Amino acid sequence: MAKIHVFICFFLFITTNCGNSEAAVTSPRTQVQGEVVEEQSEGPAPVVRPAAFEMETYLPSLKGKRVALLVNQTSTLGGVHLVDTLLASGIDVRKIFAPEHGFRGGGDAGTTIKDGKDQATGLPIKSLYGKNKKPTEKDLSDVDIILFDIQDVGARFYTYISSLYYVLEAAGRHGKTVMILDRPNPNGHYIDGPILDMAHQSFVGIAPIPVVHGLTVAEFAQMAIGEGWIPSKLAPKLVIIPMKSYTHATPYELPVPPSPNLPNQLSIYLYPSLCFFEGTAVSVGRGTNNQFQVYGHPKLPGQYTFTPVSGPGSKYPKLENKECRGVILTGIPPADIYTATNKDGIEVDMLVRCYRSLTDAGVEFFTRPDFFDLLAGGPGLREAILRGDSAEQIKAGWLAELFDYREMREGYLLYP
Repeated sequence: MAKIHVFICFFLFITTNCGNSEAAVTSPRTQVQGEVVEEQSEGPAPVVRPAAFEMETYLPSLKGKRVALLVNQTSTLGGVHLVDTLLASGIDVRKIFAPEHGFRGGGDAGTTIKDGKDQATGLPIKSLYGKNKKPTEKDLSDVDIILFDIQDVGARFYTYISSLYYVLEAAGRHGKTVMILDRPNPNGHYIDGPILDMAHQSFVGIAPIPVVHGLTVAEFAQMAIGEGWIPSKLAPKLVIIPMKSYTHATPYELPVPPSPNLPNQLSIYLYPSLCFFEGTAVSVGRGTNNQFQVYGHPKLPGQYTFTPVSGPGSKYPKLENKECRGVILTGIPPADIYTATNKDGIEVDMLVRCYRSLTDAGVEFFTRPDFFDLLAGGPGLREAILRGDSAEQIKAGWLAELFDYREMREGYLLYP
């Protein structure tokens, strides 16, 4: 196996064990309109599992209602899709809303998802990724409840929370209820990164939260409504089905890849740090079998080489058919990355080092500056790199706003 290049010296400090995994469990709560269906547990805490498994809690609320589902390939209960489970339970499922990557999760990032019909169930599929990102009045005319059950990864630029945001807004506008079956946040153990400037709001940055926000999807929904990002006149009735025994310090390995280019737990842990490269000349391994586990460029130094090629989930990868040199991270245990991010947060140093190295080699680093700014939530990160700030200086610039965010976040937490 190729040696890890010195660019990732950030990861070499890892010597400690993950902390806080035994945090006490408290009863969920909500501070915005709607309701949280609480579960009281006695005795040893059960294994953490998504709220979709708590069928006895939410099925009664769905009986006799016309239901639409915002779901994808992650919406499973022990290998059975939620759609099949609800249909077998006699729930009147009217349609499926599909997010980025589609209902079955095979679409490339950024590829328009088309309306269609699910071959297995015959249910109509309405795309919420493409020209129309929110349900219309017509889409909701035969619906009472929109049920959201999608596995998120806890990064602001991962678009599933943006789809949830627009569904909340549309449901409120048209008098519909939103029910969220909550799922663990695999990156919920830390908070880091610049907070979005709403002047740069986009589908990869829908709300003024940090890059790594430390929220489950249900907690995000509460915050979006409670902070007025979704105006009160557009706030729907919100019903949350919480998880049992989950804490933000509980490691959770996703049983199903959340999208084509996050194939495993290591990529999910590295994603908040590596995704910034998407707005630069550097490849993060799209078009390889190590997506978001490598980074490189033909003019970067490094002992490891890889060549992106077109394939499923990455039809036109960056630097297609060009040999890239750089760093492979697959030799690092995911638990070590968990510990590293828990201690130091997002890794900025490799971004700074790559910028300096490629700039010295005469390569334009910020090939998509506008998109980089959308990922970062504003131009501040790019401007700091351009003026030569160190990674330590850049991260220090986030501290004050992160402190305020942490205090605000406390009012919306469902889990310790």
